Amino acid sequence: MKGTKGIVVAGLSGGSGKSIVSVGLTAALIRSGAEVVPFKKGPDYIDAGWLQEAAKGKCYNLDPFFMEEEAIRSSFVSRAAGADYAIVEGNRGLYDGVNVEGGFSTAELAINLGLPVLLVVNCTKTTRTIAALVLGCKLFDPRVNICGVVLNQIATGRQRKIVVEAVEKYTGIPVVGTIPRTRREVFPMRHLGMVPHQEYGDSDAAVEFLADLVEEHLDLEQVKEMMVSVEAKKDSCFLPPVVPPSLRIGVIRDAAFQFYYSENLEALERGGAELVYLDAIHDAVLPELDGLYIGGGFPETSAAALAANTAFLHSLRDAVEADMPVYAECGGLIYLGQTLVLGEEEFTFAGIFPSRFGMSKKPQAHGYSIFEVEGENPYYSRGLEVKGHEFRYSTVLGWDGDVADLCLKMTRGTGFRDGRDGLCYKNVLAMYTHVHADGTPQWTEGFLARCRQAKKA
Repeated sequence: MKGTKGIVVAGLSGGSGKSIVSVGLTAALIRSGAEVVPFKKGPDYIDAGWLQEAAKGKCYNLDPFFMEEEAIRSSFVSRAAGADYAIVEGNRGLYDGVNVEGGFSTAELAINLGLPVLLVVNCTKTTRTIAALVLGCKLFDPRVNICGVVLNQIATGRQRKIVVEAVEKYTGIPVVGTIPRTRREVFPMRHLGMVPHQEYGDSDAAVEFLADLVEEHLDLEQVKEMMVSVEAKKDSCFLPPVVPPSLRIGVIRDAAFQFYYSENLEALERGGAELVYLDAIHDAVLPELDGLYIGGGFPETSAAALAANTAFLHSLRDAVEADMPVYAECGGLIYLGQTLVLGEEEFTFAGIFPSRFGMSKKPQAHGYSIFEVEGENPYYSRGLEVKGHEFRYSTVLGWDGDVADLCLKMTRGTGFRDGRDGLCYKNVLAMYTHVHADGTPQWTEGFLARCRQAKKA
């Protein structure tokens, strides 16, 4: 088995340019003929989607909040096995975590995996001060190996010269790249971060541009030398199924519904599911299925098209009434509601739940969450505690239901209403909370078990 080398790409903060470097580095290595497996630290779908585009393969999420250290290491070494390189993109600032000790930070992940850190720094309107910032990161935790620095948003040759010399003189860390300020906004931003690659005008061209940028402005050979060998090996718990699939599980994945962890989809396949990918905007009707998974995304950007596809909505309602198991998260919850109000317009969706949704200009829930299963539902056993996350701008404008019927109690996070989450109807469970299959294997087990039960009925 060939050797695998790995590195973490981190930043001083969000917006430092680590996605530009991570995606560009991945694409440049792929272009050279190497095999790259990308990973994203944290509960992120959009950055992970861009990394998948660059790698022309799957991206996996590593999150210390969802998963124990051993599970993270096992996921990393198993999924990196056989590749030439494993690129891990951090989130937020290098040492940013959920508490003053930096719990669940990118630095903590790098230490756990034994990987060096390539630090990306936004140099807008600064010169020598960058050296002080990098030196502070180097000394803050000696366990973190910052192997190189990439300077981003360099405006002039003079600025480049001063910053490079200052960083290398005062920190002893080599500068392996300087990325100039450009007029092109590669990753346009909106309310949930970068625009997803599914909605980008020409995502292939954007990835190629970033590969060119990295090839021109980073010392790729030096970066590859800085990477460390990873003892990558296949773990049986991540191997594909050895038995033929016995269930057909639909997954709505289109411009509106994009938020799926690769781990969740693989877990369903390992459990015996054949995944059937659907498009709620263009498909005429639901095909023959044993279950349906509707992830999060941006139903608000495709609201008119989703509402106009009435035949698909009717077939979904018919399938629900026929007791087909459905699991929905965030955007999927909205799609199963009655209507979505956007400005002066109101769009009619599936109507499985008597709820009206709207959109706010400010986040309504943002961050890690924990729920305890208190009520009857199709998939989770009572008393189970589940770690997840929420990230939404949508609001519940109205709901003709009883809070007591919401089966999940939020012990951390916001949920649907009054500290609770989890709307149930027949074999449907919908919630605002996203879960990760590696951290919550009960999700896979419960969903597939109910699908098998419904199929036999």
